[in-house]
Amino acid sequence: MSEKFQIVAKTLEGLEGVLADELKEIGAEDIEIGCRSVTYTGTKETLYKSNFWLRTALRILKPIYVFNAHTIEEFYGNARKFDWTSVMDLSQKFAVDSVVNSEHFPHSRYIALKLKDAIADQFRDRFGKRPFVDPKKPHIQFHVHVNNDTCTVLLDSSGESLHRRGYRVSQDIAPINEVLAAGLIKLSGWDGNSVFIDPMCGSGTILIEAALIAYGIAPGIFRQHFGFENWLDFDETLLQSIYNDDSRERDFEYLILGRDISKQAIASALDNVKQSGLQKKIDLGVASIFDYNPPKVDKGMVITNPPYGERLRKEQIENFYKQLSDTFKQKYTGYDVWVISSNAEALKSFSLRPNKRITLFNGALECKYQHFPMYKGSLKAKHN
Repeated sequence: MSEKFQIVAKTLEGLEGVLADELKEIGAEDIEIGCRSVTYTGTKETLYKSNFWLRTALRILKPIYVFNAHTIEEFYGNARKFDWTSVMDLSQKFAVDSVVNSEHFPHSRYIALKLKDAIADQFRDRFGKRPFVDPKKPHIQFHVHVNNDTCTVLLDSSGESLHRRGYRVSQDIAPINEVLAAGLIKLSGWDGNSVFIDPMCGSGTILIEAALIAYGIAPGIFRQHFGFENWLDFDETLLQSIYNDDSRERDFEYLILGRDISKQAIASALDNVKQSGLQKKIDLGVASIFDYNPPKVDKGMVITNPPYGERLRKEQIENFYKQLSDTFKQKYTGYDVWVISSNAEALKSFSLRPNKRITLFNGALECKYQHFPMYKGSLKAKHN
């Protein structure tokens, strides 16, 4: 029977519930939702699947050592007590990131430095040499979280952030984060059960994430490397079995359509779609949202990230959003429309009919938001 241990999945604030649902699907146990994280238990297989299958996770961390400290000297001394040779060897480069919430340790960088010293000094004492530190491309990435006097050291099993799927080879101005795109789709409830449109698709991230969901394709399929592949206990056979398991793949009978007024954006989207191998599954074309006529359907989904900030001047935004609202009402009968924007005032330009559902997220690109105020049916609704 495989050993079970605690695992922590990091995500964006507001997507914790979605991530928890994803974890249930891969067999995680003892799931507990935190702030921008979900904690659970599982086996090595669960950890590998977490990296390979979770669409709304940023990093998968494995806690390996918990201790208490009130001073820097106590922190260093207790850190030296752990057997660091059990998780890395002398030839491997390593790095340390830190998050500190403690009146005992006001400087998070100093905590990271002292953990580096504790690890390197232990190797020096045992082997006469210190392992190299490489913050850019480490073989082993440690995270240390300090909450008051409780210090937790975690191993990063992901390596590069999981939002970097590996299919983005070209991008438009201000592309949406892949995890945020997948999270929006999951929050909308769309699961490949109708036509999907992004009429302002930019470089195609939302479309590709929708296609991966629709066809049951793992988001980790494009990744060249995961951090756990450098671990001393790496099981290549297990990873290959997860990689080659296509039991969750399925057919999709509807259309996935992407349009953008920018030829350059569509060219970027096409590059990314080709890199993902989904060119036969996603229909792309150059068209203004105000001129484009979507397919007539009884049921359809629109999720889009309208241009703003870098792509629209401030004085243009209000008028643009009013036109956008009119277009959705007039041309998208039968569709649910979900819009993300960092501009709450612009979202108020939407005028909705009682029988037309348009949900709008007030969030910032690259996920620097704190909550999802939602507007449904009437813009007189209060923010959550």
